[in-house]
Amino acid sequence: MTQHKFAIGQTVDFRPGPHEPNANRGLYTVRRQLPSETRDLQYRIQSNANGHERVVRESQLSGTGRQIFKIESTILD
Repeated sequence: MTQHKFAIGQTVDFRPGPHEPNANRGLYTVRRQLPSETRDLQYRIQSNANGHERVVRESQLSGTGRQIFKIESTILD
């Protein structure tokens, strides 16, 4: 079984294909890793510019070396 290359919270560069003329290229954050019926795994990503989410194939992404971590704290009484 193939494993996802990008982690949840990681910033990636999205490059739309020629059949997606209206898709915005640029930096996105991985929100969810999705299964795929092909070898090209899928992700739900969110635009860092406008917050728009889309589902894309792994072959449309490249890493940027940036990763965002959301840290939540809990205070217990």
